[in-house]
Amino acid sequence: MYDFGARLRELREKKGLSQSQVASKLNLSNTTISSYEANTRYPSFEVLSQLTLLYNASADYLLGTENRKMICVEGLTEKQYDIINSLITEFHTQK
Repeated sequence: MYDFGARLRELREKKGLSQSQVASKLNLSNTTISSYEANTRYPSFEVLSQLTLLYNASADYLLGTENRKMICVEGLTEKQYDIINSLITEFHTQK
């Protein structure tokens, strides 16, 4: 079963961030971030949008409507992007 809070916690930990750091980046309280991860409170649309940017994840992934993960290519050169795209295409054709 899908757990919104667990997904947020997992993404935060993968980024190596504390709840305090996330709260600071989003201009929220530590209690608010903790309550999101405990599923006792849910973010507004605006905060959800900020979380997608912070964690490089789609809103669909955060909300559990899809389980596909994203790869952020922002900041890569065109050549690096082409390499990543080629690898993904190659992996998909090997199924």
